[in-house]
Amino acid sequence: MRITISGPPGSGKTTVCRLVANRLHLEVVISGDIFRQLAKEASLSLADFGSMCESDPDVDRQLDQRMVDIARSRDDLLLEGRLTGHMLTRNGIPAFRVFMGADLDVRAARVAEREGGTAAQRKQEIVRREKCEACRYLAYYDIDIRDRSVYDLVIDTTNKTPEQVADIICDAAVHHD
Repeated sequence: MRITISGPPGSGKTTVCRLVANRLHLEVVISGDIFRQLAKEASLSLADFGSMCESDPDVDRQLDQRMVDIARSRDDLLLEGRLTGHMLTRNGIPAFRVFMGADLDVRAARVAEREGGTAAQRKQEIVRREKCEACRYLAYYDIDIRDRSVYDLVIDTTNKTPEQVADIICDAAVHHD
């Protein structure tokens, strides 16, 4: 079984990925971990590597290609990342594709709790980041990140616990496979 989980910052992807992977005995691949690995390979800080992404499309392409290569290499896998559902669809790799979303204010509060700062600061950062990513993904791949048509399951996590979301995904994935 191969599952992708995508969604914006603060939607709960990483937490839910670990729960789902544990329950279904899947290996977890988190795009942020690959991003950090690529930064290390380039001998750059995360901040510098992130800045480079905004001006160099090859960085995004490397990350996305690495996710595709990993997905091709094995079956019992859960991949987390903004574009994983889209990229596996484009590359004809079978998977159960999940999108997790949540109210912007709730996401900002979650990010502030996890990373510090205020919810208002985090909200501004999220809005800026999402705008930047939407432009990059459209320019680099002709992908409209708001397009949910590639997903088998779309979940609003605003008022759900991670355990509730994991229950929904596990149930749907088992019945999908």
